[in-house]
Amino acid sequence: MIRKEKLERLKSIVEELKTIQVIEREVEQKDRFLQSKPCYFKLNNGIILPRERLIKGGKNGSAAIIMPVLPNNEILTIIEPRVFTKLTVGVGFPAGYIENGEDTKIGALRELREETGFVPKDMIELDSFYQDEGVSSALNHIFLALDCEKKYDQELDKDEIIKYMTFNYDELFELEKMGYISGANTKLALEKSKVYKKGR
Repeated sequence: MIRKEKLERLKSIVEELKTIQVIEREVEQKDRFLQSKPCYFKLNNGIILPRERLIKGGKNGSAAIIMPVLPNNEILTIIEPRVFTKLTVGVGFPAGYIENGEDTKIGALRELREETGFVPKDMIELDSFYQDEGVSSALNHIFLALDCEKKYDQELDKDEIIKYMTFNYDELFELEKMGYISGANTKLALEKSKVYKKGR
C-alpha cells in the first residue's frame, strides 16, 4: 500500500499543477502543432475511401514511452499539466516524439534525459504499437530503462513543467486503480512490463 506521506506529496503536486481554466485561441492552420491532412485510400478493389491523417509538428508523431527503473527497483514517474483529463494533470512515464530519421532507442534516451535528467545503464524495447491507426501513422515504442541514475538537470522546453516522484511496482497499479494513472501509454507500458517481469 502507498505510504500516506508519499500519497500526500503526489496530491500536493497534482493540486499545484491542476488546470483552473482552458482558454481556447484562434490560430492559423500553418501555426498549429496538430494538423489534419485530407487523403484518400484507393483499395485493391477500386473503391476510394476518404480519411484525414493527423500530423504532429510536421511529423507523423511517432513517440517513445519510457518506464525508468532505479537501482533500488523504484520506478520514476512524471507529473505534468496540459492534459485534457478529468484530473487535468498527467501522472505517467516520460515520453516524447521521435525526430525524423532518429533511432527510436536514441530518441527514448534523449527524452528520458531531457524530461528527468536520468540516464539508464540498459534499455529494452518491450513493444511498439499504433495509438490511433484510423487517423495517424505514428508508431509508439515502449522502453524499459534499467538502473537509471540522476546525472543531469532537466532540459525542458519553455512551455513544459515536469515534476517527478518514485513509486514501487505495486504502488503504480494502486495509483492506476485510484485514477491518477489514466493515460493509455502508461497503462500499456505497465501491462507490457508484467510480461517482462514474469519472464525473468
